Amino acid sequence: MATVEFTAQEKSVLAEKLKTYFRAELDQDIGQFDAEFLLDFMSREIGAYHYNKGLKDAQDAFASRVDNIMDAIYELELPTEFSGK
Repeated sequence: MATVEFTAQEKSVLAEKLKTYFRAELDQDIGQFDAEFLLDFMSREIGAYHYNKGLKDAQDAFASRVDNIMDAIYELELPTEFSGK
């Protein structure tokens, strides 16, 4: 898998969120460079865990929808000597 890349605009928004968090929760001011450096680190070291969790959640949602469709198809099936109904 290729690494997740953010556009310059996305990176700027995410770095601003980190700066806001540091200011509000840790009472520390960090600059844009430090925020982007931290964002790169977190993306590289932790991002895959979040990404994989998102994929798993998507797979589960898809499987649930497929199960619903299969149930709906089963309900449409007409009884015959081959269907077991």
